[in-house]
Amino acid sequence: MQASSPTSARDGQSVVKAFADWARTDGLVWLYLFKAIAAALLALGIAMKLDLPSPRTAMTTVFIVMQPQSGAVFAKSFYRICGTLVGLVVMLALIGLFAQQPELFIASTALWVGICTAGAARNRNFRSYGFVLAGYTAALIGIPASQHPDGAFMSAMTRVAEISLGILASGFVSAVVFPRYTGELLRSTVRRRFSSFVDYVSASLGGRVDRSQIEATNARFVADIVGFEASRSSAVFESPDSRMRAGRLARMNTEFMTASTRFHALHQLMNRLRAEGKLATVEALEPYFREIAPLFDKAGEPVLKAADAVHVAAQLEAYRATLPKRVRDTRAQLAAAQAAAQAATQAATQAAGDAHAPADLLDFDTATELFYRFVHEMNEYTATYASLAVDTHAREKWIARYVPKTNLVAAGVHGLRAAIVMGLLGAFWIATAWPSGTNLVLNAAATCALASASPQPARMASQMAGGTMLASIVGMILTFGVFPHIDGFPMLCVALAPALAFGVFLTTRPAYAGYGMGYCIFLCFLAGPDNVVQYNPTGYINDALALCLSMVVSAAAFAVLLPPSTPWLRNRLLANLRGQVVHACRARLTGLSGLRNRFESGTRDLMFQLNALAGSDQAFRQDTLRWMFATLETGNAAIDLREELAALPAHPRFAKDTAWRGHVDATLKNLSALFDQPNAKRYAAALAANEGAIGACRELLERVLNDEAPREERHPVQRILSHLHFIRTALIDPQSPLAPFSQQGAAPSSGNAQGAHHAS
Repeated sequence: MQASSPTSARDGQSVVKAFADWARTDGLVWLYLFKAIAAALLALGIAMKLDLPSPRTAMTTVFIVMQPQSGAVFAKSFYRICGTLVGLVVMLALIGLFAQQPELFIASTALWVGICTAGAARNRNFRSYGFVLAGYTAALIGIPASQHPDGAFMSAMTRVAEISLGILASGFVSAVVFPRYTGELLRSTVRRRFSSFVDYVSASLGGRVDRSQIEATNARFVADIVGFEASRSSAVFESPDSRMRAGRLARMNTEFMTASTRFHALHQLMNRLRAEGKLATVEALEPYFREIAPLFDKAGEPVLKAADAVHVAAQLEAYRATLPKRVRDTRAQLAAAQAAAQAATQAATQAAGDAHAPADLLDFDTATELFYRFVHEMNEYTATYASLAVDTHAREKWIARYVPKTNLVAAGVHGLRAAIVMGLLGAFWIATAWPSGTNLVLNAAATCALASASPQPARMASQMAGGTMLASIVGMILTFGVFPHIDGFPMLCVALAPALAFGVFLTTRPAYAGYGMGYCIFLCFLAGPDNVVQYNPTGYINDALALCLSMVVSAAAFAVLLPPSTPWLRNRLLANLRGQVVHACRARLTGLSGLRNRFESGTRDLMFQLNALAGSDQAFRQDTLRWMFATLETGNAAIDLREELAALPAHPRFAKDTAWRGHVDATLKNLSALFDQPNAKRYAAALAANEGAIGACRELLERVLNDEAPREERHPVQRILSHLHFIRTALIDPQSPLAPFSQQGAAPSSGNAQGAHHAS
């Protein structure tokens, strides 16, 4: 027998590799397409077998619920059932109250849909979808049932049965047929994010990252954080393993936010020191930075798996333990070198040196404080990552959760818009007595609710209208050209599958997702067969016109009635972003989620929304990023400052009515006012208050808390001085969005006193 040649073996390996690449990319698309169609046909077949009055509703539900990952399907199904039941109860109540008064019934239904749409805009992930379904189900069940109030209860029950059947079919197919678990996606996301952040830290400390790359990386981190929380909230529906790790995954997301903020603040401070020519301070700090990258390796190899992160966490812990003493030694050497330089200079030069040297020490102390906190946060983040290697761990006990932030006015606008659209179309239906008016009104409710979750709802509604128009043509061909010539459920599946496959394929392409959604949902609505098929071309055309008209009106409403892309909404969200600093300065430090967690997650959630609204406007995107950096830096420093104040020892010199505490409180008050409404006057007031607080803290350290004072009393004030100095550097940063408010000479000298000790 002749042995196979090396060329044949290489060709075989190439074919296997190509197939594996296809299976990881386009293969997943085709798998999802097959599963969606299988679930839809399964729901249709069971509904017809059970002789339900509208099997098409079950098939339509499948395309509303179906997602590529099983966890997303389960989560969406759970909230759909909850929303459906709430909508059912509300609509039965409205029918009982206003069945004989169509005007009051339409008005109350429009009000309910508006409230639910506002709730959908207010919430995130699939909780938002629950609000959508509470409103849509009320319209879906109530508007047709209002035409026959005596049979409203049975009509509502059968509709709920059809919806539930579609949900069960989606969940069954998603869980049984080549399931794709959200937990697996989370694990790969955790590994990728950990390694990419480590690479980013190493490259930044090595000076190999420019500002544009920093902005792009941080924008990607924002999207990762929001997307990770969405996946985590879905994975808990999937398996016991995901539920056992849900707390640690939430903790990782929080710790990643904090670590990335700490690092960015440190990196920005070092850039400012380099720009100001303070090379002695930079050179004293750089040896510490070069020590960081090797700590994230194990035997010279980068760490990818959670089990290997145990070694990194131990290295970081050991490094952090030695850091305070080493920093004190470096600071002593820096102070001695400055004292020697001062003694060797002439009188005039010596006087200038007196003004400059303490500033170098204060810069050094502030940078090392940030560095120590960053190492601590990275140690926590790495330890939580390492804990994922085991099923149960003490770090699972984590109460704080990601807290989204939404503008209440914007959510109210979404609800008001939906109510107006439904009210106008309802009035048109009552005035014209159009037979398809029920479809006109209820699908307007569905379109407003579904599109409101999109960052560009007018575009989404327009795409859905385009997909519905195409579905109307295809549905007409199927209903009047194909269905009369086939017999039996198998042939029905053969006829429907190709038409449905086209729409499902469109939903897998982000640029055409709206077309695919409108096509799939409303092809089922128009051409989905009932148990008793009716040949009614007039009714079909009326229904198709009603569907298209409802979406066109909805798209027009999104484009005309305060569209999300208007400067008004952008400015509102930007004001909310700046308002996070106000929250950091004024809100309670304690709480279920903690002030820092609410601040971090809320800031990034608002940034994610602003990024979505920016579209192709790069200038607005960059301006928003600059405000996010300023908000994160200043807000975190304010929280650090408030935590240090809250932890001060019980002593008269630390009482709230002391002069130096008054200066610090004035800094927080003026900082809050500046970010609430930025202008040159408030900028000058904030900077002056900050300088006053720095001077007061220095005076306290010089005259009262000298070197003979107890360590536990001196060091908290030193840390407070570091936080105040960092706030000052952030305010006078020329790259900050606050820079236009500064004037020539607006940033006075930091003074002559000693700075805060690092990492005390």
